[in-house]
Amino acid sequence: MKLIQRVGYYLGGFSIGLIILAFFLSGKKTSCDYGPNARTIKNISIKKKHYSDEALAFMALHSLDTTTVSRLIKTGDVNFSESDTKTKPCNIYSIDNYLDEKAITLKVKNCDSVAIISELKINP
Repeated sequence: MKLIQRVGYYLGGFSIGLIILAFFLSGKKTSCDYGPNARTIKNISIKKKHYSDEALAFMALHSLDTTTVSRLIKTGDVNFSESDTKTKPCNIYSIDNYLDEKAITLKVKNCDSVAIISELKINP
């Protein structure tokens, strides 16, 4: 069998496999969250959120609602150098994002069953 035939069989089987895979995964809510940032954000996003008094005051001052804060978490980047991942029982993560072209930082306590947004601040 010549090399070109082998490549043809390989590409044919590979394309059939992709079609079958797309068929099985088309209706499912699958995600590929393998990086540490994506796993942390997903873990925080799926939990029930509570807000500290300081966070609620900041939200009232800047006319933010819980939907905006959830979007900031989902689209944000975890700053692991400012996060404290060794604390028990809740790890504390610092999430950086932009809101109206201003840099904003969220401090989130990620507990077993709940995520507590403890602090929001606009960075200069």
